[in-house]
Amino acid sequence: MTAFRTLDQADVKGQRVLVRVDLNVPMENGRITDATRIERVLPTIREIADKGGRVILLAHFGRPKGRDPKESLKPVAEAVASHLGKPVAFADDCIGEAASQAVNALKDGDVLLLENTRFHAGEEKNDPAFVQELAKLGDLYVNDAFSAAHRAHASTEGLARALPGYAGRSMQAELDALTKGLEAPKRPVVAIVGGAKVSTKIDLLENLVAKVDALVIGGGMANTFVHAAGLGVGKSLAEKDLAATAMRIIEKARDANCAIILPVDGVCAYEFKAGAVNHTYGIDAIPEDQMILDVGSQSIERIQAAINDAATVVWNGPLGAFEIAPFDQGTVAAARHAAQRTREGKLVSVAGGGDTVAALNHAGVADSFTYVSTAGGAFLEWLEGKSLPGVEALRA
Repeated sequence: MTAFRTLDQADVKGQRVLVRVDLNVPMENGRITDATRIERVLPTIREIADKGGRVILLAHFGRPKGRDPKESLKPVAEAVASHLGKPVAFADDCIGEAASQAVNALKDGDVLLLENTRFHAGEEKNDPAFVQELAKLGDLYVNDAFSAAHRAHASTEGLARALPGYAGRSMQAELDALTKGLEAPKRPVVAIVGGAKVSTKIDLLENLVAKVDALVIGGGMANTFVHAAGLGVGKSLAEKDLAATAMRIIEKARDANCAIILPVDGVCAYEFKAGAVNHTYGIDAIPEDQMILDVGSQSIERIQAAINDAATVVWNGPLGAFEIAPFDQGTVAAARHAAQRTREGKLVSVAGGGDTVAALNHAGVADSFTYVSTAGGAFLEWLEGKSLPGVEALRA
């Protein structure tokens, strides 16, 4: 990955290294319920510390308006130490006297976590004065928080301009995977896009049809396309006011020689609840008093055939209401098929987005995909073809 500066080009020994990480972990009653984000940044922390760098971690937590004890990173410091297997010091501010004293106390190989950067308004404003206060604390900057790279904040973009900046190992892995997914992929490329609404993914769909060879559309958003084609969708979720948008996307796909794969049958029920009585109907015969909650067996076969034809699959969004059985079958079947092809070495599979990660975990195959991004907004903006400020600042 030559397009970005990485730790391979950084000499960290004896240096104060400001490392932007994503520690915005879910917490209940002071206890972290999912440590995935901590685990992802451990390789970068260990590498810098093992090479004799002084690791100074920067992170945000929640959306505080000023200093708020409930949004403190102090409990997270203890969790990072536990996963890291070595002490992690904590400073109760990220700038000023408290921060500089904690940084000055570091020895080579030590690790320090500074308090929530969002306790200061200058963080989200990317205020040059705040950037300089942060920059005083370090000699080098490493960004290992792809999930925050779509924001031009002081600790994600400003610091990369103020100090020599490098991608950490988690950021590097993400950029490698995304390059393989769309920027320089093995072809044919198939994108699978699901979820509830077209309105949240218009930019995404318009960018993808120009870049991929086939686009599978599932979930509630497929109903909008079915309605746009003049077919009934019963009581299904559908944004009928976006019919013209759906048709425009189909026309763009036709112009770009991108095949659009829509459901040909749907699993329907009178209500959305676990174990609801359900039947499968052809997409041209959906009952007026029922709703489509999953793709049917014929649609699953078409999606699996598309996956078979692909060298690369990029996935965002479930194909049905996977949270409740039996409406998870389409998503699970397609995910397991893509995972099997990946394990056989026949497919590069890149997936991301909150619901997508949950769906792949539900199917038990997240570990079998080539790469699963935990970065929701940043992953989506990358799929939409937008430049990410925190990434652009690291270009070689």
